[in-house]
Amino acid sequence: MGGKNPENNDNMNILFIQYLEKFDLAPVFTKEEFRHWFLPQDGIINSFVVENDNKITDLVSYYTLPSSVMHHQVHKTLRAAYSFYNVSTKTPWVELMTDALISARNLDFDVFNALDLMDNKEFLENLKFGIGDGNLQYYLYNWRCPSMTPNKIGLELNK
Repeated sequence: MGGKNPENNDNMNILFIQYLEKFDLAPVFTKEEFRHWFLPQDGIINSFVVENDNKITDLVSYYTLPSSVMHHQVHKTLRAAYSFYNVSTKTPWVELMTDALISARNLDFDVFNALDLMDNKEFLENLKFGIGDGNLQYYLYNWRCPSMTPNKIGLELNK
């Protein structure tokens, strides 16, 4: 399958907006914010799209969060890729995210992290993601929001 660098960010934005409509809690991005957060920027954000018949059907994005490695003679930095927002309408989740893992490896990332939000449960176990040691909790200032399960949350907070 493989993905390609996004060129038509308006179609990417439309796909993204339509995808987020199914979640009970999700952000709203202006076109400018979408461009800022999703178009590839070296060392910050990576993304690719899948097209079928010249129509964008799938989107993958992940951001970079390097960490310092303490007291090691050779390795000074751990390059971590964090799954950001991903949309699958045609490509099966496991196949799409396998391509994300390959993309990150080809860019010399050491680890790829993903939370159990949105539709991520569709691929986490099959792709052998290890379970983390904690739960992500959201505190939304001045918002009334009922309790909800992770698959109803379409909100990825940057670390």
